[in-house]
Amino acid sequence: MLEISHLRYDVTAEDGGALDILKDVSLTVETGKLVVITGPNGGGKTTLARAIMGLNQPTGGTIHWNGQDITNLSITERAKLGVSYGFQQPPRFKGLRVKDLLALAAGKPDLAPGEGCQYLTQVGLCADDYIDREVDASLSGGEVKRIEIATILARGAGLMIFDEPEAGIDLWSFAKLTETFERIHKQGNATLLIISHQERIIQLADEIVVVEKGEVAHHGPREEIFPRIMARTIPGCGYMKGGES
Repeated sequence: MLEISHLRYDVTAEDGGALDILKDVSLTVETGKLVVITGPNGGGKTTLARAIMGLNQPTGGTIHWNGQDITNLSITERAKLGVSYGFQQPPRFKGLRVKDLLALAAGKPDLAPGEGCQYLTQVGLCADDYIDREVDASLSGGEVKRIEIATILARGAGLMIFDEPEAGIDLWSFAKLTETFERIHKQGNATLLIISHQERIIQLADEIVVVEKGEVAHHGPREEIFPRIMARTIPGCGYMKGGES
């Protein structure tokens, strides 16, 4: 279970004053849920996700994962506890093969025969086509994002955070990505927290969290929140049907 209590994140403004990015955010995510965070651009969604991972250090409040206070832990310490983060634009590593990256994620010098292929199969990639490929510019954005998810599976992550995974990928890759999220969720082994404006991803959610102006404006079951946010156009949200981008 992820428990966020009265979380704040302030930065120094140009005039020397404090600028509130997150304002007293409290949120509980039950284990095994798929929760989509959405809302206007600049509302604080990414800052919240980065604070959970430890990429941003909050200026107030606490974050607990499975009962342990992780507020002041390092990124590495959180990763060891099963917290993971998928970037909008995953890094590429020329000279590093997919199987090497999976082995690093799993914390092993090498993977047993078939182990790396198992992770790739779970994200909808044909293992024979990818296991020995370099993680470089020859891979599409959708392929790199699914390989990143495979590394998160190899790490054994219990909490998977994804920041706008639909960004910069084509329609075919987007469809495969949503299938991957649906498959992982049905397996029930992880909690997924996904930042997205895409209707198709939002429709996968058990719960929706709307973050506006650094605060949780709405939080509840998809059936309750989705009609509300679609009926009221929130400036800057850019909600899109299907795989439009």
